[in-house]
Amino acid sequence: KEPEAVTFETPFGKFGIFTCFDILFYEPAVVLVSKMQVDTVLFPTAWMNVLPFLTAIEFHSAWAMGMGVNLLSANTHNTAKAMTGDGLFTPEGPAAYHYDSATEEGRLLLAELSAHPRLSPTYPPAINWSLHATSIEKFPGENDTFSGTVRKDIFTFRELGHKDGNYTVCQGDLCCHLVYQMSNKRRDEVYVLGAFDGLHGSLIKYHWQICTLLKCPSTNLSTCGQPVETAQTKFEMFSLSGTFGTSYIFPEVLYSGVQLAPGEFEVLRDGRLKSKHGTSKPLVTATLFGRLYEKDQPHPLRISL
Repeated sequence: KEPEAVTFETPFGKFGIFTCFDILFYEPAVVLVSKMQVDTVLFPTAWMNVLPFLTAIEFHSAWAMGMGVNLLSANTHNTAKAMTGDGLFTPEGPAAYHYDSATEEGRLLLAELSAHPRLSPTYPPAINWSLHATSIEKFPGENDTFSGTVRKDIFTFRELGHKDGNYTVCQGDLCCHLVYQMSNKRRDEVYVLGAFDGLHGSLIKYHWQICTLLKCPSTNLSTCGQPVETAQTKFEMFSLSGTFGTSYIFPEVLYSGVQLAPGEFEVLRDGRLKSKHGTSKPLVTATLFGRLYEKDQPHPLRISL
């Protein structure tokens, strides 16, 4: 009757298990990592891909990086329900992943992972997610923002009007800073910097803080925030940061064709999500996805004693 946080010990590390939607909440997902100190999470799921922030490979890879553990994600493959995408994800990035919305074929993924990632010499250092963003002044030009919706969430957007620049967008307690340089500024593609600080969801409401560099589906700004899978613009560099009120931040970079960017970006200790050498493929989104678990509303179906 009472849900348990399940772990088990093996000769190759301590494992934890949770399922599907659990990954978006403090219990059991964060508890297993922070309190029970698991090395690896086994994650069976029937995950419906939702652009721009919640496709399976994008968010699950980001969660493994943000939490500093291995996540072995086994997704069902049902393209009629937009369910595809799984991987062997590590704190350093994806060791192997698969995304296929065109066929009904399954795939077995194999990779060699560190059994105790926290002891690995390549384990990422602790990050102060708001350090850089709170240390700099807002970039000028605050007036030309506009509102757009990402699946009913109202974001504050600002169009990236030039080939390169420094931009700031704020919403609520969150200010998002972006420094970027495109390889070329196309007339047929529009990118925005977006900020969202608020409750997401209908029945279950949970608090998100999001800073995102996002491609719009068309040059019509009213479409910004709607799903888009392909792009043609590459970036020489980008650096994204935000004044987050949480340490639970998941860094996402998604390329055209819903592909990940292993080894092509890093998170600095001061909280900047930064490209290493420019993007090898056109960019769909680069996002810092934050969760303020303590601001979640109580589940309406749970009766608290």
